[in-house]
Amino acid sequence: YLRQLQVLDLFLDMLSEDNETLTLHSFFSFFLFFFCLDKTNKEYILVFFFFLPFFYCLSSPNEETVVSAVTTLMFLTTPQSRHQTTALPVVECMLRFSLSANRRLSNLFFFFLDFFCSPPQVEEARNLSKHTAVGIPLPKD
Repeated sequence: YLRQLQVLDLFLDMLSEDNETLTLHSFFSFFLFFFCLDKTNKEYILVFFFFLPFFYCLSSPNEETVVSAVTTLMFLTTPQSRHQTTALPVVECMLRFSLSANRRLSNLFFFFLDFFCSPPQVEEARNLSKHTAVGIPLPKD
């Protein structure tokens, strides 16, 4: 019923909005994770929508939004989608965020890198950016 009512589309559209309403981003990124538990929803998200909204969420100053986005990314990762969910920009972002002083966040990013990314992917991203976090807005503690 939620698909018929296009609730998933609404959530995806709201995540792609570059607005200042952090509460909405946090809310939608949190509930998008639940949509990923359904196989049809997961396929829809992977086919019609992917990168831009997650980067908005990953760069949020709200810790809960970032955690929800990374968790959703984990649930979206399948053998077929791994090339999308562990693309070089994603791995590079995870490396930078693993520098967070917040242990909850850094552990989550390290888990993503260890469990979902291959060592060559991590090394390529590390060499590409030289792993600096200057100018990157990390979530507030």
